[in-house]
Amino acid sequence: MAETISDVVSILLANKEALTSFIRMTLTIAETGVNSRGGAEVAYLCDGEKRRAYFVPSGAASLLTKGSEIGFDPDRGRINAPAMREMSFTQEFFRRLARESELAERFPAPPEGDGSEYDAEEAEQERYRKLGVRNGSRFLNVGVDNQVTWPKEEKLITFDQYQLVLMPKTKDHVQSVHVDLMANRVDESTAMTIVNRFLSVMAWCDDNFAIAEYGWSGNSVPVPVSKRDLAFTTAHDYIFDRKIPGAEEARRALALYREARNAQQNGFISYAVLNYYKIIEIRHPGKEAARTWFRTHFEALQIESKDDDDINRFLALCGNDPPHKYIHDSCRIAVAHAGKHSKSDPDDAHEIVRLHTAARVMHKLARRFIEQEFTVSDVMYSGD
Repeated sequence: MAETISDVVSILLANKEALTSFIRMTLTIAETGVNSRGGAEVAYLCDGEKRRAYFVPSGAASLLTKGSEIGFDPDRGRINAPAMREMSFTQEFFRRLARESELAERFPAPPEGDGSEYDAEEAEQERYRKLGVRNGSRFLNVGVDNQVTWPKEEKLITFDQYQLVLMPKTKDHVQSVHVDLMANRVDESTAMTIVNRFLSVMAWCDDNFAIAEYGWSGNSVPVPVSKRDLAFTTAHDYIFDRKIPGAEEARRALALYREARNAQQNGFISYAVLNYYKIIEIRHPGKEAARTWFRTHFEALQIESKDDDDINRFLALCGNDPPHKYIHDSCRIAVAHAGKHSKSDPDDAHEIVRLHTAARVMHKLARRFIEQEFTVSDVMYSGD
């Protein structure tokens, strides 16, 4: 009498008479008892009568006690899962398996591989172990553009109370920082702030730049960040007809606009906000003059851009403050000064999102200003 499901398989492969009386084996890995998973059912013929034998895991202690088989109900006593999936193996499956096993014994062949695939798998598991990967890990992966000291090989480091994985630059990937959200018990925003804090410390130590770029989260292991291959606009027939603006103010406005766009696209969002504001100050210098322009033209922009997501998000940021006051006090002053009323922290992920939201609206206002005040066309072949 087989005591385990392994014994059943061994008998079926070795004993043709047993295989003839065998009908079906059904396996499951669902919860079949308190703190135990897995189970099997074997259907077979005995003296012409169809019978069933049930197998439970060794952890199901209550089902393994003497006499527990008396009154045992297989449909209730071994199923705890609310839903389960089963797989069945028929007599034909074991007949083919027995035939292949017999042929392998009679005509032994060398193994198909040298086992190197297992070496690679074990090496990868060891690599992940060294990087702090565990069951349930969920990593934030952030690309970094920097000129600070970086490890030559991927490395797990401790930064304050947090564990970070650093990956080096390669032919196809940029340097990157990775944070296990689960192991460090942080959300994405907090993890991004930690990355920024780390880069700030490194920039200070090496007296060089360190910029957090784009990233994502959700991978169960740290994933290298690919180099950016940004698309750009090309034209088969390149038609260009422009001149340098004649007005000094217009030239300065375009220069500030280019700096603002560069900063906005490359992670220097504080400078983007400040430069967009400085464009307005070209003709409206001073607190009140600039605020008046922003009040008038934000209202016009809001009317022209109904249901604009950027404007709606910006208004939510403003709260009870009028938009023109918020732009001056919480954007221009906040990023240009560091007094007790100006506490903008460029490491803080929430602050970065806030400034990006404001910058998108200030970008629209700056374009409006340049187009209206200096009548600068945005057409490449306007002849201006």
